[in-house]
Amino acid sequence: MTNADQDRLDRLRLIRSANIGPVTYFQLIQRFGSAAAALEAIPHLAARGGGRAPQLPRTADVAGEREAVGRLGARYLFVGQPPYPALLAEIDTAPPALIVKGDLRLLERPAIAIVGARNASAAGCRFARQLAHDLADAGMLVVSGLARGIDTAAHQGAGAAHTAGIIASGIDIAFPPENRELQDHLAQRGLVIAEQPPGREPLARHFPSRNRIIAGMALATVVVEAAPRSGSLITARLAAESGREVLAVPGSPLDPRAQGCNLLIRDGATLIQNAADVIEAVSPIIGTGVRSPASGFRNTQDPVDADDREREAILSLLGPTPVQVDEIIRLSRLPSAIVQMVLLELELGGRLERHAGGRVSLG
Repeated sequence: MTNADQDRLDRLRLIRSANIGPVTYFQLIQRFGSAAAALEAIPHLAARGGGRAPQLPRTADVAGEREAVGRLGARYLFVGQPPYPALLAEIDTAPPALIVKGDLRLLERPAIAIVGARNASAAGCRFARQLAHDLADAGMLVVSGLARGIDTAAHQGAGAAHTAGIIASGIDIAFPPENRELQDHLAQRGLVIAEQPPGREPLARHFPSRNRIIAGMALATVVVEAAPRSGSLITARLAAESGREVLAVPGSPLDPRAQGCNLLIRDGATLIQNAADVIEAVSPIIGTGVRSPASGFRNTQDPVDADDREREAILSLLGPTPVQVDEIIRLSRLPSAIVQMVLLELELGGRLERHAGGRVSLG
């Protein structure tokens, strides 16, 4: 096994370990410089956090996963290593690894996300199909979630060779089942992208994670129809938090499926009526260049460790209610690196939960 092969296996072991999400993954790499060193340090860090070390998968287990990916005709993309999507690599919660199947050349195209209601109206689906068709004709990659309704219409309108489906399950699982044929077409001529390992059924918690990939890959997210508090609005919020354009299609105030879009427009989203509006909204940022990390790891920094007094100060500011990490740094008057290290120790010990928007709470 080459050093590169071993490094990829170490990365997968770290990614698949309990209590380690993308934020923790990158913090560990920043602290220790490699996945192998991070894996070795985890038991000690968890003990300092007052908990038991998370269970680490065996090398044989992740080697088996990698073999399964290969048998399915898919491959891994690791963050910072082309052709990993450059825009996605920019977000703080970028998946350390993706499993992809299809035409990787499509990742070079500027991407537009189209999302919306599962119980979409006939008019909404017709609009999404036409919008996706016109964007594909303009050379865009249409990104959506392979769900019922607007997502399905967007994939169909763009055509399999011009669209990427981001799924919340393993690359070999079709959900909803009626989209199996559509997913197969995308895997053959377009792209199917998964964060979960093969065989993993979609769970409720996987869908917000899927949504942040959709938003993170795209220059802009177009919401066609959405009820308030829907998953599509979560995708729009994640796009806005990542500094991307949020575009919305207006609808009748009498249609509940239009309420989410109308609220987005009221709150500052750009109203769009056709593909030309979308292209106009993103044209200033196409071709400006997107920075992608040169390696799979963030730059290392000088090691920092907290003493018992600092740990107690940080712990006293935490509770069951999620709070911004920046607020903990401000109130504790401790260096950011110290606070982040203590939070990392608590998380590895199973005592800390991370929430959207950079918030944390005691678990």
